[in-house]
Amino acid sequence: MGTVNDRIDELLHLIEVQPDALREAEFAQAQSILETMVGKTVTSAELEDTRIVITTADGNKYFFYGFLGLD
Repeated sequence: MGTVNDRIDELLHLIEVQPDALREAEFAQAQSILETMVGKTVTSAELEDTRIVITTADGNKYFFYGFLGLD
């Protein structure tokens, strides 16, 4: 059995975020959400600190993350 530090290192490795993989996942999710919005009327779009919020005429809200940055 490994030491506590070895186990911590294993756990940290599991939670490391790969920026490219995260961008790809967010893009796929956004595309999926946008496909469900076809034919709906957008009544508002808000730019928040960490997300974009789209509201449609039927009252549904759609949240998009991962597109905001410092650049």
